[in-house]
Amino acid sequence: MTRSVYVAGIGRGDGRQVVELGMMELLSRQVDRVGIFRPLAHADADARDPVFDLLRARYRLSQPRAGVLGMTYGQASALQAEEGTDALVARLVGRFHEIAADYEAVLIFGSDFADTNIPAELALNARLANECGAAVLPVVGGAQQSAESVVAEVRNAHDAYTSLGCDVLAMIANRVGPDAAPRARAAAADIGAHLPVPVYVIPEDAGLAAPTVAQIRDALGAGLLAGDAGGLARDVRDFVFGGAMLPAFLPALSEGCMVITPGDRADLVVGALAAHSAGSPAIAGVLLTLDERPGPDIMALAERLAPGTPLLTVAEGSFPTAAALVGLRGELNAATPRKADIALGLFESHVDSAQLTGRLAGAASGRVTPMMFEHMLIERAQSGRKHVVLPEGTEERVLLAAEVLVRRGVCDLTLLGEEQTIRKRAAELGLSLPLLSADAPSARPDGPATARITDPRVSPLRESFAELYAQYRSHRGVSVELAYDVLGNVNYFGTLMVQQGLADAMVSGAAHSTAATVRPAFEVIKTAPGAAIVSSVFFMCLADRVLVYGDCAVNPDPNAEQLADIAIQSAATAAQFGVEPRVAMLSYSTGTSGSGSGVDKVRRATELVRARRPDLEVEGPIQYDAAVDATVAAAKMPDSRVAGQATVLVFPDLNTGNNTYKAVQRTAGAIAVGPVLQGLNKPVNDLSRGALVQDIINTVAITAVQAQGTAAPAKDGRP
Repeated sequence: MTRSVYVAGIGRGDGRQVVELGMMELLSRQVDRVGIFRPLAHADADARDPVFDLLRARYRLSQPRAGVLGMTYGQASALQAEEGTDALVARLVGRFHEIAADYEAVLIFGSDFADTNIPAELALNARLANECGAAVLPVVGGAQQSAESVVAEVRNAHDAYTSLGCDVLAMIANRVGPDAAPRARAAAADIGAHLPVPVYVIPEDAGLAAPTVAQIRDALGAGLLAGDAGGLARDVRDFVFGGAMLPAFLPALSEGCMVITPGDRADLVVGALAAHSAGSPAIAGVLLTLDERPGPDIMALAERLAPGTPLLTVAEGSFPTAAALVGLRGELNAATPRKADIALGLFESHVDSAQLTGRLAGAASGRVTPMMFEHMLIERAQSGRKHVVLPEGTEERVLLAAEVLVRRGVCDLTLLGEEQTIRKRAAELGLSLPLLSADAPSARPDGPATARITDPRVSPLRESFAELYAQYRSHRGVSVELAYDVLGNVNYFGTLMVQQGLADAMVSGAAHSTAATVRPAFEVIKTAPGAAIVSSVFFMCLADRVLVYGDCAVNPDPNAEQLADIAIQSAATAAQFGVEPRVAMLSYSTGTSGSGSGVDKVRRATELVRARRPDLEVEGPIQYDAAVDATVAAAKMPDSRVAGQATVLVFPDLNTGNNTYKAVQRTAGAIAVGPVLQGLNKPVNDLSRGALVQDIINTVAITAVQAQGTAAPAKDGRP
């Protein structure tokens, strides 16, 4: 069992939710079942718990909210007063063991030091951690502190917890101001050399600290006059109070600001929305005070100028409204998944995850869940960062995915499309995504990941690409003039970027058909040496393992030679992603029990695989149940080294493969990641036009790993 971790503080305002999220990420990479224990809370189990709700949604936890809480602070204070601290600790530790019995690791949330009425609160946290056998991860708040003060707090917190007998995992200073962070990090490295544990410094992040429009609406009890869900999710980075005349008011607007103005100032409302429409700057929304509401003509104009932009209204005046907004910070909860991605990116950028994981000194679970497979993809991509071009740069889902990919350092990106459109759309979505122009310097491998914008229509590369494309397609009579027109297409432009080494890989298809995505690759990139055809696989993430299905998306009716090629390609792809290839060549009969052209094709393909790759474990023809079920395999093929434990399943034709993967996906609750194309000279992958943001993230991560071109150590089908 991996050791449990107790995330503790020394006072209020340390923002430790970022650390709790980061630790949940690390633990869930190691084991299948991670539980959460909150010993003390301000309200009972039926009340709102934003951080738990976020973790439950993000990590697909089955743990109910009632199964998290020890007791309320009120109950704890009363019990401690009546029966003493020993009785309180015994009750809470007993509750911990009830929870821990069902999980391989438990993440424990320490008390929050906010009006708890618990004397010696730090000592109580230390004792609970010791009694639960958990390592302590103390978090020190660094907001509005000097670097010297932060470092002193870190040293004092370490001494306090170790003096109480705690096993300290590491020390984290969180929310350190941007001016103090570099000096604090240098000082932390110095004291870290003298402490027996590592010290990490996480800076304050404006995108994380900013409340959303929805959070402001809820905090003020404001009415919503206009706006949509996307607008409500925007971050509010500043407040601009409207009182001046329009010429003086407009220069005060800033990116992501919320305009607060009396509702009868139609000139300021229209001016702010017009500025937003022009993209200079994109505002978060407008808050109207004094319960004054614009007339229908102004509302109609507002909708035309900035559709989706929220207009809120409150009854109070500007001063009480401003007072209510003082200190309002962004909140991590299930309704703000983008903030969770920002928080994870922040944690992973400033905490040595590998070092911290090693200090947990726990064994990984033998099972592999879909979430663990997704973690593996991200980690593999981060380990050797590549450059991926996304032709559909103006698409909302692509931009949302891009923010996560860059924030988490998965890959460098080039977004194709008209630059002003991309920047405006990103601002409207409230993204914390630094966008570079096409002529910006290339990203450094050891620096942060970047996203740049290239517009194929005006790019200086278009002309040289056209000449190259005309050469590639000269046998089809393609002239340079025609090629120039073709290169206005984002998929062709992106493919030429990959072919010319200006990007390592490409992912498209969120707004294009499969043919529109892969045809340029067939024409320009072509098949890799040794590959007879281009084929595909799906990674099928089941409850306890990952299987590789091929080919379920490209080749309708491969012959024996093509089927053998698909099997060899699929085995190589499996190995690249940490799945030990044990190949089952599927048919409607097992072994020598059946005959017919379909079985004969599979039998011949199996012989070809064995001849070409004698090192591969391969069995065929074999039925699906005999391939994956040990009991059936024992009856039908007892001496096979593949039957009952196959990890790569090769279907005889597209009809069988496509229907099977969809049936397993829908009825077994599997997550299907793919299709992943294989056999091309360089990686190009296709998205479903219904792809979700997470699907795009996974596909880009897979494509980046393909571009690394190295196989991961295989571990019995477990990445």
